[in-house]
Amino acid sequence: MYGVLLLVIYAILALMSFYGIRRFLKKESYTDYKVIVGSELAPGISVIAPAFNEGLTIISNVRSLLTFDYPKYEVIIINDGSTDDTLEKVIKEFSLVKVDFAYNIKIASKPIRGIYKSTDDAYAKLVIVDKENGKSKADATNAGINISSFPYFLCTDVDCILHEQTLQKLIRPIMEEENSRVIATGATLRMANSCEIDKGVIIKIKAPRPILARFQEMEYIRSFVLGKMGWSQVNCVPNVSGGLGMFDKEIAVKAGGYDPTSFGEDMELLMRMSRYVHDNKIKSAVRYIPVTLCWTEGPTSLKVFMRQRTRWGRGLVQLMVTHRKMFFNPKYGRIGMIVFPYNFFFELIAPLVEILGIIYYIIQAYLGLVNWPYAIILLIFIYTFAVMISTIAVLWDQLTTQYYKSWTDVARIALMAFIEMIIYHPLIVVFALRGYFFHLAGKKHTWGNMQRRGFKSSTANPTTAAT
Repeated sequence: MYGVLLLVIYAILALMSFYGIRRFLKKESYTDYKVIVGSELAPGISVIAPAFNEGLTIISNVRSLLTFDYPKYEVIIINDGSTDDTLEKVIKEFSLVKVDFAYNIKIASKPIRGIYKSTDDAYAKLVIVDKENGKSKADATNAGINISSFPYFLCTDVDCILHEQTLQKLIRPIMEEENSRVIATGATLRMANSCEIDKGVIIKIKAPRPILARFQEMEYIRSFVLGKMGWSQVNCVPNVSGGLGMFDKEIAVKAGGYDPTSFGEDMELLMRMSRYVHDNKIKSAVRYIPVTLCWTEGPTSLKVFMRQRTRWGRGLVQLMVTHRKMFFNPKYGRIGMIVFPYNFFFELIAPLVEILGIIYYIIQAYLGLVNWPYAIILLIFIYTFAVMISTIAVLWDQLTTQYYKSWTDVARIALMAFIEMIIYHPLIVVFALRGYFFHLAGKKHTWGNMQRRGFKSSTANPTTAAT
């Protein structure tokens, strides 16, 4: 019954996603973004990107964030106590000087050591914040929110590659909404592994060559294009990615900002924002658009991937415990009655059900109690359904957006669905359970070192960075 219900939910999400994407594309066909860009009513946006020991790539990353096609924005880079030459490089490259900067500390964070602005008018939008290390992206982002001067902020990672139209695309659902206050918007993320990048700009999109990154690409497409787009149709988006999310600053601040102790800070913030608007009877919405606006480098080593997914699993447990009062609580509307129960039963509990199911299956087989003809038919059905859902997501994404110029790249991603259940999915389950165990065992709070290999450039050799 658990498995059948989950399959039905996936099928419904797929149908809602198709409907939502068709409606989005129809609206997109007659939308003139020049009106948004040229409008005096377009709200200002603060782009906030924490940086820790990004000396090897910080210059190209900052330049990338300064290329948005939008009339009113600022880029706030938070140097989170880097121990390398990150700060020195940006000071030299962008002609920065330390300035007096008045701001209100609305959310707690580690102390600010200095704020820098450029003497060159070409970089007037750039603000560099130097602060003590807070040991988390959340603490650095909170400092950026305190410094920010606009009503909306875009949270991203300094090593992400963002599309030049990111701000106008994400602000559009906020400007269009008439009946609700849109507190957050998000869009699709993809793997930048193997893409050609020049000076912080995507030159050519390619399917990742490393097999682990290729699995992640397929997972992201399925999660964003089918999952979140489907949930968006009923205003039940479970989270907005920390790599690319636009938020209503007023609501975020009143909700308390990011939690520096959370391992799933992006999902936790959205949950508290949703909790705040319901407590204060504010009609709200979270919107998602099915276009790729952000490329991020996925882990290619099993060790780094394990560290990432363990942290995600631990963050999910924290979220469920912290906000347990929302569980099936009609006071919180769809968040309490749909989003929270779904996250509990089909995200948190799923790895436990799978492991216990496998153990039970082995015991039944050993005792000779398995009806093998029926069991094989059931296994084939589940396998083909999983492959179908993933393949449909990849093909639908390609047919509607055509990010890949070669169908060979599409095939490389789609073929991952055929071996996902054997290779990739077991890793996801084991690493999630590892995160649960760490939480229950009270293991010391640690964020780990996310080692990256750097992006392929059309003009230079790949670099190696540790962040």
